Amino acid sequence: MKRILTEADIEPAVRGGSVYAAGGGGWADHGRMLGRAAVGVGKPELVSIDELSPDDFVATAAAIGAPASTTNWEMRGIDYVKAVQLLNEALGTPVAGLMVGQNGKSSTLNGWLPAAVLGCKVIDAVGDIRAHPTGDMGSIGMAGSPEQMIQTAVGGNRDEGRYIELVTRGATAKVSPILRTASDMSGGFIASARNPLRASYVARHAALGGISMALDLGHAILAAEPKGPGAVLDIIQQKTGGVLIAEGVITRKAVTYTKEAFDIGTVTVGTGDRAITLHVMNEYMAIDDAGGNRIASFPDVITTLSPEAEPLSVGQLQEGMRIHILHVPKTLIPLGAGVLDPAVYPPCEKAMGIELAKYALEGKDA
Repeated sequence: MKRILTEADIEPAVRGGSVYAAGGGGWADHGRMLGRAAVGVGKPELVSIDELSPDDFVATAAAIGAPASTTNWEMRGIDYVKAVQLLNEALGTPVAGLMVGQNGKSSTLNGWLPAAVLGCKVIDAVGDIRAHPTGDMGSIGMAGSPEQMIQTAVGGNRDEGRYIELVTRGATAKVSPILRTASDMSGGFIASARNPLRASYVARHAALGGISMALDLGHAILAAEPKGPGAVLDIIQQKTGGVLIAEGVITRKAVTYTKEAFDIGTVTVGTGDRAITLHVMNEYMAIDDAGGNRIASFPDVITTLSPEAEPLSVGQLQEGMRIHILHVPKTLIPLGAGVLDPAVYPPCEKAMGIELAKYALEGKDA
């Protein structure tokens, strides 16, 4: 499978990525900027992992930060390119391909521009089909590994003197928090390139076909739009296999930005015995009913949509808004090794005060 990504793929990538963004995954306009820059400067090529030689290196192009925050961030397209250049220099050889850690409003397109500029491939693989809060969750099984990895970060608000270039080496779980600290110091959002791994490892541990899934969904959404919001909601359910499990008014939003560059809190929809609570850590990580029973839990896809069928990020939600909630069970999506790694859950559980691993790892060995 080979495919040159063109102008016609940008909006579908953003639209499909917005559903899998699960309330996070960057910003739509940032994704459009990355896509236009990529197809304007070169011909980014989307390929399956088996187009590479097993020993070729593949790195993850990512953005780190809190998409719901109101921080004064600045990240330019060139920052994504520079991050890969720094990784190539530290590695001593150019990577052959770039995958992304997750789908999202902009993160689906994170690899396009550096691939177009530097001449490597966009790999049709993601660490996680949906967006997630920590880099470890998209690290395809490296979070618990002592193996030394290279991670870079580039970006920051230039006017405020916050621009940072950073190259780190160390075990993934040890250096990932350093990049998140750099994100906060830079203004809340920073480009990164990390964890160069052999293509043979990626083939066994990534969620393969993840970019194509977002593109296919996005093209279907655009085709359905002339028929109205109902048709769009129907096609989203049809293409993802998910179900709209609730519709209601947001009665409370309590989400706070932290110095670790996370947005953490809850969003309540409805009242009384019919109320449900969405637990947020950048993205929607779980849904509980009024009795505290778990309805949905990461790595399920959990997405909020407006009555007009627009996927909404956590930052767009306001009390008094009416929303739909989409749930796609984890059994219906490819799962990367990162979301099946017990090591990635304790930091999130501690930060949010809820259980995640119990649900995420249920049936893992089945």
